[in-house]
Amino acid sequence: MGASLAVAFHNAGHHVYATARDPSKLAPLAAQGIETVTLDVTSASSIASAFSAVSSSLPDGEGLNMLINNAAGNFTMPIADVPLDAARKLFDLNVWAQIAVTQAFLPLLLKSAASAATTSNHLPAHAMVVNHTSVGSKTALPFQGVYNASKAALAMLSETMRLELSPFGISVIDLKTAGVRTNFISNNKLRPDAEARLPPGSIYEPAREVVEKAMSQEGLAHVGITPERWAGEVVPLLLGRSPPAVIWRGESALLARVAVAMPCSGLFEGMLKRMTKLDVVEEVVRESRMLAAKQ
Repeated sequence: MGASLAVAFHNAGHHVYATARDPSKLAPLAAQGIETVTLDVTSASSIASAFSAVSSSLPDGEGLNMLINNAAGNFTMPIADVPLDAARKLFDLNVWAQIAVTQAFLPLLLKSAASAATTSNHLPAHAMVVNHTSVGSKTALPFQGVYNASKAALAMLSETMRLELSPFGISVIDLKTAGVRTNFISNNKLRPDAEARLPPGSIYEPAREVVEKAMSQEGLAHVGITPERWAGEVVPLLLGRSPPAVIWRGESALLARVAVAMPCSGLFEGMLKRMTKLDVVEEVVRESRMLAAKQ
């Protein structure tokens, strides 16, 4: 999705800085004329180096018009079994790294906003921070509580940042994405093994097979609109005269937006349980308890 955003902005005539930990992954973007910068958002030295690279390449007196915090990791595990080190690592990437990057590039955003303010009689939001959260930031889903909590944390930070930075002419957008076909699930590097596995002794042992299949998210890996279509819908909104504070895009984004706006209901929870096979887990656990009670 980040690559698709970079291409869409570039095709719209903007100077784009595309970043990644592995610069080799940026080669297709560089071939299109997009400027590339190596950046590991979890490394203070890498953030400083990226800031220096961008600052030195900007024309004198110009700042950065838009910062998109797109990096993120995934993690699935019942909360009862979550290894806290892995949970902390996910928050380091999905939450604290986003703050670190924003703080580092804030001087360039302030410069852009100040420049825009001197050309008009008011202080428009001509500089922008875009934080890529998820529809999951608004919905509790079984077996991905830590991931959703990290996105909910970033969403709240985004809302607060929007208020705090508005006096300086910087707007903050929460980009809530639903289904998009990417390698996000297959690229999960936060688990020590390649597959989603419950630990020995898990309370979900009777339903291990069902839970682990749900944790693998194999049914979601190829669901959603293309990244190109998603970026094609997002970029015009970000470049519009009055971008919304929250942008919902991706397959079923509208459905998710309506669902989270409704009071919590048994019908909605039932749908979530069926979607994540938690209804099957409940039945297996119930039968296991009944069998144990008879022995």
